Amino acid sequence: MAKHDKDATFVGDSRVPAKRIPNVAPSYSDFPGKSEPFWPNFLLKEWMVAAVGLVGFLVLTVSHESPLTAKANPNDTSFVPLPDWYFLFLYQLLKYPWAAGDWVVLGTVIIPGIAFGALFLAPWLDAGKERRPIRRPVASGLMLLSLVSLFYLTWAAMDEHNRNHPSQAGGGSHGAAPAPAPAEEADPGFTAEDIWTAQQSCIGCHGGNMEGGMGPNLQKIGEKYSAEELAEIIKNGKPPGMPGGLITDEQTIKELTEYMASLK
Repeated sequence: MAKHDKDATFVGDSRVPAKRIPNVAPSYSDFPGKSEPFWPNFLLKEWMVAAVGLVGFLVLTVSHESPLTAKANPNDTSFVPLPDWYFLFLYQLLKYPWAAGDWVVLGTVIIPGIAFGALFLAPWLDAGKERRPIRRPVASGLMLLSLVSLFYLTWAAMDEHNRNHPSQAGGGSHGAAPAPAPAEEADPGFTAEDIWTAQQSCIGCHGGNMEGGMGPNLQKIGEKYSAEELAEIIKNGKPPGMPGGLITDEQTIKELTEYMASLK
């Protein structure tokens, strides 16, 4: 049986490199001005920017006084609470009839749930590679609508509150009612301001308008105590927090208790 020689021909594959190159990142010196190492160059710049921002924030907190209002007073029924600024848009949203009352679930659960759910699912809802906003009308439109809604609702809530409650605008006292005018039985030579504001030891606890503070509200104290009972409390104190002997002049005690007894 005859034998036939067979030649084997090897064909090279261009997809397989003949020279294997190790997977090592190139040197940064090969790209002058175009790249830099993460440590310490890039990280140091980030820290410097963060430090400048932190110092600026601290300067603002020290130089700008916090807009604190009067102390909380459970006896002041004229005060209308207002949520912090970052919740004002939800506060205003719940004022509209389609998001309040029988539809309150729509304003408290459904609308915020859709908004935050869309924010969470944004990477999957818009997976396009285009980065120009004009080429992504749906995503850009939703973002603009959200920003306009947030800014408008926040402004509307604050504007309406300031118009309806001007006494609370600008960080004033919590709508404290002015001290009532003295009754006819009080000494006509004294006014409410003369009688009460002269007693600095009383104002420290009960407030300049008798609205209360560390001590109770005294604007209607005459409904509870007579002038004689009030004089006894001023002289001897009343547990747990009212000390006695803060006013020693008998004439001052008489004028003050008569005025306070008339506040009903």
